[in-house]
Amino acid sequence: MKILKQSLALLVMLSLVLATVRAGSAYQTDESAVPAPIQPAQQSPEQLQQLVAPIALYPDALVAQILAASTSPAEVVEADRWMQQHPDLKGQQLGEEVDTQPWDPSVKALTQFPSVLANMDKNLSWTSSLGDAYVNQQQDVMNAVQVMRQRAQQAGNLKSTAQQTVTKQGQTIVVEPADPEVVYVPEYDPWLAYGTPLAVWPGWYPVPGIFIGGPAIAFGVGFGIGYFGGFGWGWHHWGFDWHNHAVIYNHNTYVSHSRTFVNRNNFARNAGNIRNGTAARGFAGAQRGLAAPHSQPGTHSGAFSGFDHGGAVRANSFRGHSSFSGGFHGGGGFHGGGGFHGGGGHR
Repeated sequence: MKILKQSLALLVMLSLVLATVRAGSAYQTDESAVPAPIQPAQQSPEQLQQLVAPIALYPDALVAQILAASTSPAEVVEADRWMQQHPDLKGQQLGEEVDTQPWDPSVKALTQFPSVLANMDKNLSWTSSLGDAYVNQQQDVMNAVQVMRQRAQQAGNLKSTAQQTVTKQGQTIVVEPADPEVVYVPEYDPWLAYGTPLAVWPGWYPVPGIFIGGPAIAFGVGFGIGYFGGFGWGWHHWGFDWHNHAVIYNHNTYVSHSRTFVNRNNFARNAGNIRNGTAARGFAGAQRGLAAPHSQPGTHSGAFSGFDHGGAVRANSFRGHSSFSGGFHGGGGFHGGGGFHGGGGHR
């Protein structure tokens, strides 16, 4: 009987050991089956240059605001729709209402430039790719801006005017308003203004107020800082630290609180939800590659088909937002001609 009990105890122990070994093996198998994280694909210098072409010639502070806001594409869409729904708000009242919104300071700052905000909304594929690149390749994006400014300067399209001052700090080209209280947004064709034509961003929609046909640059109306300058997200709170390749907000390096592009491989590409007003975090830039040459008109379908046509941007809708901060100031005349890509005249 004693031998039998010992044999049974030994059998139980062997069974437990075998079960443990099998469980451990299964666990190891499951662990080994988990794929290693995929590193984000890096965009080439040429792709980044194409990406920043629509904004590289803007004043530094405006470029800073756009780069920061591009990391929050859902808020960009929401803010542009909100602006369209409140065309009667102007001046101090508009600034106060914008101040109460839960948007990123950069998005709030862009409400002073409705055509710029509309462009980011209408070209959401481009905006999202810009935000993606800024989060994951910040230094490369800054370098791309400087490369494009050098190209525009060599082509004779970037120089000091009555509206802006272009200076060099070492090898860095700095663009600032000629009058610190009035900001002019350059109007140009981003695919022609840099000398050698660039490939058009897929599905690019030319928005009135920032686009003109032809290779030259023009200045329309100026935006007075006025009331907006008194808010913590206003114009004078933004700038660049070109030496450290950083956007500056309130004298510190801007840090985006958006999680949209922090790890783009873990987020679904669900731009449709953002388009429909759902602040979906599952959103990443699409259509990275270079598009067709400039001689081939770009389509308007893009990555977000069905929306770019969902409300044509009208020039007079921007004029309805004009009196933000002491009114507009007359700018220089147009130096380029032609209409939009895909037809239609300017304004």
